[in-house]
Amino acid sequence: MSALDGLDEQQRAAASALRGPVCVLAGAGTGKTRVITHRIAHGVDTGAYSPGRVMAVTFTAKAAGEMRGRLRALGVDGVAARTFHATALAQLNYFWPTLTGDNAPAIVDNKVRLLAHAADTVSLSPDTATLRDVASAIEWRKITMRSVDRYAQDRPQAIGRLDIDQVVALQHAYEKLKDERRQMDFEDVLLACAGMLEAEPRVTQEVREQYRHFTVDEFQDVSPLQHRLLELWLGDRRDLCVVGDASQTIYSFAGADAAYLLDFPRRHEDAQVFRLERNYRSVGPVLDVANALMRGRPGALELAPARTAPAPMPVVRAFEDDEAEARAVARSIADAVAGGVDPASIAVLYRSHAQSAPVLAALAAVGVAASVLGGRRFFDMPEVRQALLALRAATVAPLETDFLTTVRDVLRSVGLTDEPPPAGGALRDAWEARAALLRLAEEAPDDTALRGFTDGLLARAKDQHAPSTRTVTLATLHAAKGLEWDHVHLIGVSEGFLPISYASTFEAVDEERRLAYVGITRAGRTLSLSWARGSGRTPRSPSRFLQEIGTRTLREERASASAGAVRPPAGSPTGPRPRPVR
Repeated sequence: MSALDGLDEQQRAAASALRGPVCVLAGAGTGKTRVITHRIAHGVDTGAYSPGRVMAVTFTAKAAGEMRGRLRALGVDGVAARTFHATALAQLNYFWPTLTGDNAPAIVDNKVRLLAHAADTVSLSPDTATLRDVASAIEWRKITMRSVDRYAQDRPQAIGRLDIDQVVALQHAYEKLKDERRQMDFEDVLLACAGMLEAEPRVTQEVREQYRHFTVDEFQDVSPLQHRLLELWLGDRRDLCVVGDASQTIYSFAGADAAYLLDFPRRHEDAQVFRLERNYRSVGPVLDVANALMRGRPGALELAPARTAPAPMPVVRAFEDDEAEARAVARSIADAVAGGVDPASIAVLYRSHAQSAPVLAALAAVGVAASVLGGRRFFDMPEVRQALLALRAATVAPLETDFLTTVRDVLRSVGLTDEPPPAGGALRDAWEARAALLRLAEEAPDDTALRGFTDGLLARAKDQHAPSTRTVTLATLHAAKGLEWDHVHLIGVSEGFLPISYASTFEAVDEERRLAYVGITRAGRTLSLSWARGSGRTPRSPSRFLQEIGTRTLREERASASAGAVRPPAGSPTGPRPRPVR
């Protein structure tokens, strides 16, 4: 069986390009991870690559774990699939003792706490929110490779009650205290690794000898520092494959620069460029909304649905206030669940965490369990750790029942019941976690043994490959990136929320547009957009993005009076029809 089997024409072409600079422009839902892993597997199968010579870099531990899992399923082991930071840290820990005769510095576990201690040394007393913003400023400064003084020139703004001179003083104090404690922060790991490679030719030679073939996922999110580190890893070699989508650049505020993706063919004149635009996630009407929003933007791809079955047109609704919007969304979800829709296939997405509170309350009121993405990781939950320990203990005892019965009995012994507790709360969260472990056992092959199943759970825990719980997901647009659901409710599509109120420049608003695009393209089958006028002195207005999308791809749906529906102002998609953007 070939690693190219099952790929469409565009995917196969990209996965077959094994040599030289390769750029894959991959739209949402077009199978970019599939292409990356099948390309590596094809290289190994044909003898073009040795697994131990391949470095595959991505941005999250979860994505790296998924890549390793897919490669294992394709029969490929030994590929270094890691984040930029994990790769850099591994190299530092390996080479540092040889270079200095000592271990590498420890990693700062809490930047805000260290900043608070640094503030004491220069007689400053900023609040915690200000310290968090200073921490973000430090991160931006380092990943854009600026000194403290250069930062003061390029961003001479106050932070909270700290003027720019105080911000600079605090940053200097932070660096001094960190050095005194012999520590590195997250960004220092990349800086130190790059510095080591620049200063030590022997180290550079050894690293380049180890890794010959490079793949970088989510290349639109690469920062100047990460790009510099990649250049040092690569040297003058040509075996680099980058994959990304400029329309999903949502971390510019943190230093990401989509220009590295968009300019790749110019930087590498002989690069092969492939476009993946066949979408396997979303129905046509959802893609119509996404395409309308991004039409004419730099690097935008025109997504086409792989599924041609009839599908409902996405809807937009307006409400009197946030509570009315939350109640209406919750009722829609409750009706869908009552009709047989799996709660795990439903998501409510929003711009900021504060928007989740009324939705959580409304879902609890209608008896629908929900979980907020970005909370505790699944395998870090005490209930899950307890269950894993109990399952491991059961593997050393003689089995008197079959595999599935044993798993069910073990999970019952640690608290799983036949029926869930009422919706909401820690008890329901714990029940859902245990039930998710049971479903993994129920879905396992018939010949699965308890030890093999438990070992598989431990491997998933290491990769943070969490099983899905049967709850509705609530998530910010940033947290939702890379995920998908059949049914998506995107709330708060109003000026001040999306785009966010502090997006005051063209570039900032463009980033908000890409955030909206990410949210829209998470939806597989149905998409609902909504906004609320609000109860403050200054009523909200519908987002400009609704105007840009236009009514050819969105259907107005009048909410009931009891839900707090409002008649929106003229020019919004739920009032007189706006003129669609061509």
